[in-house]
Amino acid sequence: MIMADILEWFLIISGIVLALNAHWLAAQALAPRLVARCRDGYGQHPVGATLLGLAIFVPTVVAAMTLGKVVPHPLVVLLIGGIMVVLLLLGLIGSAGLAARIGAGLPTPADAAQPWKAVLRGGTVLGLIFITPLPGWLLLLWSLVSGLGMAVIALRAGKRASRAAIAATPPTRDAARAQPATDTVATAIRLP
Repeated sequence: MIMADILEWFLIISGIVLALNAHWLAAQALAPRLVARCRDGYGQHPVGATLLGLAIFVPTVVAAMTLGKVVPHPLVVLLIGGIMVVLLLLGLIGSAGLAARIGAGLPTPADAAQPWKAVLRGGTVLGLIFITPLPGWLLLLWSLVSGLGMAVIALRAGKRASRAAIAATPPTRDAARAQPATDTVATAIRLP
């Protein structure tokens, strides 16, 4: 193996680790509550998230491969590629919760003011673990699959929480006034 080959593999691996950390930091910046729910979920049910991720990922890949062979049209291939990208992005968002959980185990006093630093620390640790040839690759695959399941769980929990918050807030007088009238008597009488 010549020096160019070594440098090529070093740059590929470094680029992958940096790209993973960039995705995790972007997830923390764009959806901090979702990442926090994923972080908490990894403490409560990582096995359930892994099983849910497998239940979503495996049938989707099998269906995509079958559909790609049966209908090799470019639009179908584009649709399959889009679905796989969405699954990968959900897996990265969910695994940002894993990075945040690892980073929370390595606390610093600045974490309260800058929560993204916990994701950066955890992501650095995860990225370095992923470099290990066989166990690291398996952990990378597990983190993406369980991240997919965790993101789905966290999205559903967030939807339930927002519905509960909406149902818990009593209607205000202004909200009642903003509702359109449904009968003729209500349209004839105006509220003061």
